[in-house]
Amino acid sequence: MKAVCWHGKHDMRYDTVPDPIIEHPRDAIVKMTSCAICGSDLHFYDGFMPGMKAGDVVGHEFMGEVVEVGSENKKLKVGDRVVVPFTICCGECEQCLRGNWSVCERTNRNKQLGDLTFGHTGAGLFGYTHITGGYAGGQAEYVRVPYADVSPMKVPEGLTDEQVLFLTDIFPTGWQAAAVCDIQPTDVVAIWGAGPVGQFAIRSAVLLGAQTVVSIDNVPERLAMARAGGAITIDFDEESVLDRLQELTKGKGPDKCIDAVGMEAHALRSVDSMLDRVKQSVMIESDRPHVLREMFYMCRPAGIVSVAGVYGGLIDKVPFGAVMNKGLTIKTGQTHVNRYIGELMQLIVDGKIDPSFVITHTVGLEDAPGMYQTFRDKEDGCVKVVMKP
Repeated sequence: MKAVCWHGKHDMRYDTVPDPIIEHPRDAIVKMTSCAICGSDLHFYDGFMPGMKAGDVVGHEFMGEVVEVGSENKKLKVGDRVVVPFTICCGECEQCLRGNWSVCERTNRNKQLGDLTFGHTGAGLFGYTHITGGYAGGQAEYVRVPYADVSPMKVPEGLTDEQVLFLTDIFPTGWQAAAVCDIQPTDVVAIWGAGPVGQFAIRSAVLLGAQTVVSIDNVPERLAMARAGGAITIDFDEESVLDRLQELTKGKGPDKCIDAVGMEAHALRSVDSMLDRVKQSVMIESDRPHVLREMFYMCRPAGIVSVAGVYGGLIDKVPFGAVMNKGLTIKTGQTHVNRYIGELMQLIVDGKIDPSFVITHTVGLEDAPGMYQTFRDKEDGCVKVVMKP
């Protein structure tokens, strides 16, 4: 079969790889019908994510049709159309039973490596670093889905791929980022980053009843999309984020702050961000925490900071004194997709949101290597790329 594979920094290839097979009776094989490039995929594309190996099949946002089912899988049958969450979950461990799906205790088959890196590992993930299991991903014609009797969700009749594809990751990620903020009707919610996750965080905060949602970015197409979703926008290249947030909140600061950027913040005119790039180049730190610094400084005392953006390692010069002295609460983690996917599917069925709004580019799977650069560099108005086999 054909698949998109990582071969090194900025080296993505459309390769021929072995077809997946059933390896365990609970498995299923899914014929991919739609997949997408995620912002977190850019971390290995740019060479910042450790644990990658040349030839790894990538991609964790995918859906398709079940073409083969293991003998013990009673949930799925051949012909079912499914969306597949990016987290691989056993459904039986203590964390899964608590609903903490993204920290499943059994599915990272490289548990020792995950434990060494993070102290305790989380769940296995599709198409990502070997620290999270090294599972082949969904930017491929066919995908083996382990524990396929747990996470995959059948798609109701009448919904298109484009409407449900993002239930695999970015819609639940944006929703969780807002949901853990315990949004109140009087809240001002500030969201750093208007990429795909930021767009869903905006719409989620609106649906959850925030009084005011503020989107912070510098890309015109993303800011326009944010305004269409109900946000006030701040272009950080054109005005001071601090001054504007002070104005919007009457000097109190946002009640809730969401980081939808992660380890590759691009505030190029900021001195701290420029220093972060130097530190990365000499391996003093692995991640660029400009957004975290800004949020911790600007968030209202007793507020909540929600971190949906991916961080992979070490950060420097973070004002943790502000966190402690202002009594901030930090909420973070990979998304518990299965905690939210049912209610989000119902929102789509009920017509309360159509996630396809975020798609700007639809291409063939063979076009993926070039689209990684287009997406990373935000060229051609690119906000979200969907690929078809």
